[in-house]
Amino acid sequence: MQRQAAQGKPNKYGVYKKIKKHWQFYLLVFAPLLYIAIFKYVPMFGVLIAFKEYNVVQGVFGSPWVGFKYFKQFFDTPFFWQYIKNTLGITLYGLIVGFPAPIVLALALNEIRNGWFKKSVQMVTYAPYFISTVIMVSIIIVNLSPHVGLFSNILTAFGVEPVDLMGKPELFKSIYVWSDVWQYTGYGAIIYIAALSGVNPDLYEAAKVDGATRLQKIVHIDIPSLVPVTVILLILNLGNVMSLGFEKIYLMQNPLNQTASEVISTYVYKVGLLGANFSFSAAIGLFNSVVNFVLLIVVNTAAKKLSSTSLW
Repeated sequence: MQRQAAQGKPNKYGVYKKIKKHWQFYLLVFAPLLYIAIFKYVPMFGVLIAFKEYNVVQGVFGSPWVGFKYFKQFFDTPFFWQYIKNTLGITLYGLIVGFPAPIVLALALNEIRNGWFKKSVQMVTYAPYFISTVIMVSIIIVNLSPHVGLFSNILTAFGVEPVDLMGKPELFKSIYVWSDVWQYTGYGAIIYIAALSGVNPDLYEAAKVDGATRLQKIVHIDIPSLVPVTVILLILNLGNVMSLGFEKIYLMQNPLNQTASEVISTYVYKVGLLGANFSFSAAIGLFNSVVNFVLLIVVNTAAKKLSSTSLW
């Protein structure tokens, strides 16, 4: 029994020996772990200011407690539901349109047999990902300008009066989402292309012998092979529903489209940070994180029940 207990316990000298032997690998792991600890876990103590009347002089621990004062202040904001509606509307619109786009592109590229054409399409669709947010918004604004934009020139050529598309609130969501589709579809397709490259070629040969059409191969071989990756990415995306990107939204805003473009992140920046109300901004950020965390658990649980794939 003592020998079995000794065998069950990890040998600390053996562990030290392994670390000493493979110290290069442990050094590589140590750097990202240190980064996560310093920039992800240590700042979590800052969440305390969401429940305090934070004062820079008194510091985080010296500032007085105010409980849920700033959460209530956020919920009592006159446009609270408008900000929630805009945030969820843009995010869900982006998921419905943008999430299937990389899958469709990956399936289409997988069917291309011409290597040169396939690489060219991949390069053209992947290149927009490297455009910075500022440059991307500049391209959008210039092309949609009612005076010098490409669309205005096309409308003028057909005898139609140019329209300020960026000034129409009802078009803001579509402009934001479809520009994201153009920019990120090629990059998002990479993981699906990698998954398709791992499909056993014997399955395609068997399908060919059985007389399956190209569409039947996609439905019965390609799509099932993408299900595990798709479920994981869908869980992660749904777990970030409230975390809509700030930079692009803020740069695309103007006084005419603000009713549709004001989301939680831009509101936090304007009221919390520009106004130096750090407790208020921290409270809203914590609210977002809690909602995302709950959604992540719910979606992961549902995925685990409906399929064998989940995050945990």
